[in-house]
Amino acid sequence: MGKTIVVKQIGSPIRRPSKQRQTLIGLGLNKMHRTRELEDTPSVRGMVNSIPHLVEIVEERG
Repeated sequence: MGKTIVVKQIGSPIRRPSKQRQTLIGLGLNKMHRTRELEDTPSVRGMVNSIPHLVEIVEERG
């Protein structure tokens, strides 16, 4: 596995548009303060950048 990033959910999907909720689910997040280690690809970065108020990048590895 190459570079990875650790993404943490910091915002609630309650009262958010459906597209933002689906992006969270696509990242594998669904509850507050959960983290996921994901491969650092342009598609994952684009998903994170589309909802910066709901997630944050905690750490970059590799």
